[in-house]
Formats: sequence, structure tokens, C-alpha cells
Amino acid sequence: MNNKEKYKVVHITSAHRAFDDRIFHKELKTLANAGYKVTLIAPHDKKEAIGNIEMVPIPKARNRFERMAISTLRALYLALKEKADIYHFHDPELIPAAFIIKLLTGRKVVYDVHEDYKQKMLSYEWINKRYRKFVSIILDMLEKKFSTYFDYVITADSYVQSRFRRRKVEIIANYPPLSFSAGLECTRNNTTFKLIYVGGISEDRGIVMIIESLKYLKNKNINFEVFGNTDNPMLLNLLNNTEKVKYFGVVPWQEVSKHLANADVGLVLLQPVPAYFYCPGENIVKLFEYMSVGLPIIISNFPKLKKLILDIGCGIPVDPTNPEEIAKAIEYLIEHPEEVKQMGENGRKAVLEKYNWEHEEKKLLRIYDELLNEN
Repeated sequence: MNNKEKYKVVHITSAHRAFDDRIFHKELKTLANAGYKVTLIAPHDKKEAIGNIEMVPIPKARNRFERMAISTLRALYLALKEKADIYHFHDPELIPAAFIIKLLTGRKVVYDVHEDYKQKMLSYEWINKRYRKFVSIILDMLEKKFSTYFDYVITADSYVQSRFRRRKVEIIANYPPLSFSAGLECTRNNTTFKLIYVGGISEDRGIVMIIESLKYLKNKNINFEVFGNTDNPMLLNLLNNTEKVKYFGVVPWQEVSKHLANADVGLVLLQPVPAYFYCPGENIVKLFEYMSVGLPIIISNFPKLKKLILDIGCGIPVDPTNPEEIAKAIEYLIEHPEEVKQMGENGRKAVLEKYNWEHEEKKLLRIYDELLNEN
């Protein structure tokens, strides 16, 4: 029997989808394949086993208050019932629950920080503008104080890592597994130039600026395909009623690469809000998914993102607040197909050699081995 089979690990999220690509398709599959008994407590429809991963559902919350209050308590109750060796949680709203688990069980606890939540709070529209700074400060204090009680902190990028001044903090970037684009054959249309965006849809992620840029394009044989979720009525109306824009909504993660392979350019036009301006790129899932299928990228010209893209040679940095500049970059790529091909090859090569989950999963397994060897 594999020695890891005697160890049980439980991942907990109240805010993410059950089949979140980082949580389910990367971390949980890695741990299950390594032999751990793996359980996920998350918003889901039913209790079931998917492969060798046990799904323990919490009802999907109807609003943020229900999610942050009721869902958190449900997750805590279910987690304590599991009697795991390692508890790995993914949302800042679960920090008090994770502390209680540590206090009551003494088991190993890991806090997985997907984003710079301190800065994100400054841009959330659902928080009254006058209170955002206060909420940001409180969350920052909460993360830093309680993280000292946890056994490990994992962050998705180096900028967030710098906020946690402690010994056991590790970056595990959000790179795609090599299987994401393995064996994929590009079937791009030679008559229509396709732009593509995959991910969360919001104004601060640049969707409005991208659509605005379409007005400045001289070439008319262009389509913009959008995949992702938004509950903003204004954005939904814009996506569904703008010429040359085709909105697909959410598609299963396993199918995303097929749509990317049919596109010509991937767009990452984050706006200069606090949560994104200093972003080094490791946690931008779509960036590396685009690269993995050989898509050139038009990206925000923030210092660290600009350096990353130019060092790899896989895209063009632009001012993300300037639709005309975005349009010029698109036109440039249409007019220079050989550069498009070279950028795509550079990006794909970088993913194959460095920016892939197979590289990152080794760090996750090492952390778990280290924690269990402390018992």
C-alpha cells in the first residue's frame, strides 16, 4: 500500500466553484494521484466521488452574506467531521474557521492565498466606497495575525508572498498542466481574425476597454469571443448586444483549450486598480493557458507584466485604458503574421519548459511531505 494512503487531506472553499481549475483540476488531482485520501468541501449539488476525490457539498449561497456567514459555519462543521491530517483552505472568509480547526484538532492547516485580497477590497463594488480602505486594513491584519498559527501559507504569486513575513510560505503559481493543450491541433480560420478572452468578466479586468477598442479597428473581419461569468447586467447587455462579440458564458475547464486553439490572439487587459498594477503574472491563469496553445498575447503594460511578456517574446504590452492603442496592437498582429507565429511559438516553448503545473506540483507534494513528517 502506498504510504500516503493512510493520510487524509481536506480542501475547503465556500467562495470558489467545486471544479475550480486551481483547486480541483490541479491541487486535488495531484494529491489524489500521489495516493492521498482527498476530500473537497465546496458549493456543490450532491455528495459523490469523482474519480478518487470525495465531494462533500455545502449548498450554494444565494448572496454574499449567506456565503460568508452560513456557508462558513457549514464548512467548519463538515470539516471537523472529516478528522483529516491536513486541512487546506482557500478563502479569506474561512480564516476564523481554519483557526478554530487548528485550535480544536491540532492538525496541520494550510492557507492557500489565490489573490491579493487586501488590494482587491479596494476595488469591490459591493463594498461601500467609504468603507473599502477600512475593510482592506482589517483583512490585512486578519491574514497576517492568524497566518502565524497556520502551518503553511501558499500564495499564487511573489507579490502576495512578500506580504507574509514568516518562515513557511511558498509560491505555487497557477500554471496550466501540460495535458491542457497536449495533442491539440490549431484550426484557425484564415479569413476571420479571432480575439479571445477567458476568465472572470468585470470592468477592472478590461472587458469594456476591449469592446471599446473594436470601434477603432480598420479590419472588419474580426470576431471577439468571450468565455466566463459575470452577474453585472450592464456587462451582460454589452456582451450580448455588441456587433462582432460572441459571448459563450462558462464552459467546462477541459474544453477551454479547444476554443483557444481556434483563436488568433489572447487578451489580458487588466485595469490599473490596486489589485492588479503590481501583479507579477504567476496567478493569471489565462495568460499561461493562452501561451500553452501558442497564442500571442496583448497585455496590460504594468511593469512586471511588461517585463515578463517581453522577456519571453510572446506578445505586445499596451496601455489597457486606451482603446485606440489596444486596437493598434490588434491591427499590428493582423498585418504581421510571421511575428504572430513566432510569438506563439515562444510562449508555448516557455510553458513546456518552465510555466507548467508539473513544475509547481512538486512544491505542493514537498510541502505535504514536510508537514506530515513533522507529526
